Amino acid sequence: MTDSVPARFNMARYCLADNARRHPDKTAMILVGADNELRMTFGEVDLAVRRLAAGLRGLGLPPGSRVMIRMANDADYALTYFATMAAGYVALPSSSQLTAAEAAYLLENSGAAVVAASAELAKGLRLPDGVVLIDPARLAQLKQSEPVADYADTAADDPAYLVYTSGTTGKAKGVLHAQRAAWGRRPMYAGWLGLHEDDVMLHAGAFNWTYTLGVGLVDPWAVGATTVLYNGPRDIQVWPKLLEKYRATIFAAVPTLYRQILKYCDLSAVDLSAFRHGVTAGEALPPALLAEWQERTGKPLYEALGMSEISTYISTGPGMKVKPGSPGKPQAGRRIAILPPEGDGTEPLPQGEVGLLAVHRSDPSLMLGYWNRPDEEALVFRGEWFCGGDLASIDADGYVWHHGRNNDVMNAMGYRVSPVEVEAAIAEHPAIAEVAVTEMTVRSDVSVIAAYVVLREGNSASSEELQAFAHERLAAYKCPREWRFVTSLPRTANGKVQRKKLPETSVA
Repeated sequence: MTDSVPARFNMARYCLADNARRHPDKTAMILVGADNELRMTFGEVDLAVRRLAAGLRGLGLPPGSRVMIRMANDADYALTYFATMAAGYVALPSSSQLTAAEAAYLLENSGAAVVAASAELAKGLRLPDGVVLIDPARLAQLKQSEPVADYADTAADDPAYLVYTSGTTGKAKGVLHAQRAAWGRRPMYAGWLGLHEDDVMLHAGAFNWTYTLGVGLVDPWAVGATTVLYNGPRDIQVWPKLLEKYRATIFAAVPTLYRQILKYCDLSAVDLSAFRHGVTAGEALPPALLAEWQERTGKPLYEALGMSEISTYISTGPGMKVKPGSPGKPQAGRRIAILPPEGDGTEPLPQGEVGLLAVHRSDPSLMLGYWNRPDEEALVFRGEWFCGGDLASIDADGYVWHHGRNNDVMNAMGYRVSPVEVEAAIAEHPAIAEVAVTEMTVRSDVSVIAAYVVLREGNSASSEELQAFAHERLAAYKCPREWRFVTSLPRTANGKVQRKKLPETSVA
């Protein structure tokens, strides 16, 4: 990085305090619903966050307590996230798509002291003894507290937030990030987002996604820009209309959404003169989609590669040549290497060779570690390098080329999903003898989760029945979209399922 992280650093203060002082009346957030909108200025967000931080402190929690957020996609989600860090606690954002059982696992595993939950999402959630529930009525009370005078005086390395992602052992693992993570995002502003104070960022994600919390909130607020978010009914037609109405200059989404916009929307009917470029992450950007988007809109798309443990660190951005099929170059200041895929070697491979993509552990945006999972940490750290499991090579121009994963973790609509977790949930069905899941390519640029099922002798089950069964136990994005009934699963000589060979398996 070009400059070092301040020793004392609070992520919420970094995003809000200076903006509230310099331009308190500037619009910080516009939350658009089906037939309404909520606008909050930087002064209003700052005050609301400091009030709620005071309310959280009034609960008497010990330092470092985790506050789990299980809320709907509304402004209170964002305020609670920042207020938790402003109070010196650790925010645990969770997806509203999680079932009650999945949410209960996060709650128990994290040892959270508090759950802030929407009324509907609190139903069925098992609370361990001593855990405080903040329902909407109590949240409203806490938001009326006398505001704290200042944000918590935290160190840069103090924990700030905990996000859960798929682990190699099946159970979701907590990724613990430091307050400095916001500072570590600074290379993205020039190297990917092209983000400035006068920008209007339209983000297509929900608050519970780290892509939204980062690119949709932390990044715009860190530079004093305005963010626009949508929580109305799902409607692909809404995105061009929002770009036009709010004069958005940057649009952030996943490739799938850009593809749907091109397919279903008449872009010639909207004024996109304020719109500068789109950014995309979460899944690979197909060259054909990039070409069609640029031809239809005349606007560039900039891709980024990242993960929960470090967010994005390789990208294309304004002023860079885009090589279709490559996510770009390491952002300025990032130390990147390609390491041998096998063994524990730390000597970078020569240019062009395929190996594990690694980032130096000195990067300020890199996680503190996995929550109570030293077994997982041992798998990803090699000396001074963090290896997240992506296979890649670097060409003569410094561009990174992605060659898939070195493990079985799947990518479903931008979410990392463990096949072990999905298999364990589906295997509970009484008619199933064995099940394995993997990614299935259904089009050249689209892949979904597919389940390969061996039924118990004398039992029967339909794909519709198994689909409903899976939805009762797994978040929607983890559920298979395709079902295949087979007589056996491909295995190694040692009996391990060979997921990569599942597509070759004969259907029963």
